[in-house]
Amino acid sequence: MHTSTEILLTRFLSEAGPAVPLTALWAHGSLAKGDYQQGRSDLDLIAVVSEPPQRAAVERLHRNMDGPLKDRLHCSYLPEKQLADPAREHVTWAGGELFERPVTAVTRRELLTGALELYGPSPETLIPPVSDAELTAFIRADLRDYWLEMTRRRRRWLRDEWVDLGMITIARAAVTLRDGRLITKREALDVLAEMDAPPSVVDGIRARRYGTDEPPLSRFRRAKLARRFIRESITGVLG
Repeated sequence: MHTSTEILLTRFLSEAGPAVPLTALWAHGSLAKGDYQQGRSDLDLIAVVSEPPQRAAVERLHRNMDGPLKDRLHCSYLPEKQLADPAREHVTWAGGELFERPVTAVTRRELLTGALELYGPSPETLIPPVSDAELTAFIRADLRDYWLEMTRRRRRWLRDEWVDLGMITIARAAVTLRDGRLITKREALDVLAEMDAPPSVVDGIRARRYGTDEPPLSRFRRAKLARRFIRESITGVLG
């Protein structure tokens, strides 16, 4: 683990204990899957708490973090009594703000198949199993109800983060729906090539994530190519 990342996580853990009734702290996503890029990847955490946390305490905890990576530290707070309900929304800090969102079937499967355990018991002892049917149903609904709708909102796709996340999401979803595997973002870029995604768009994502040379491509052209590819791919994947 990179030194700056380890320092931030160590401080967060030391201050989270007094701030919330902490039972366990786990990392998922790139940090847990070996695809973490310091300064580019988010630090995705799940905190299990014995009781619902006070929102003011959670906000203070995150705002008191410092250092260049603090804005990339995201965390959802799951009360132990609510762990069995994947649709339940939980207090979450991400992107510099406090809100509520569910911990999805994909995240739960990630935790159960390879979380980075930072404190407390392992996910397998606290989180109910996620069946293949539950995972498939969530992904299909997410593609149909969220991502397909987002392709109609043209201005969003002028932003790097929307292009990167949207393209990677469709590749990862395609693989999971096909054979049940969860893949990394690095693997997703190879899958996009197999799906005949626009090479210039894929190369741009790779450049932003891994520091390679970024091809010349206007934001408007990139947005058009990404939106069209994602829309057509969702239609094909949902069949």
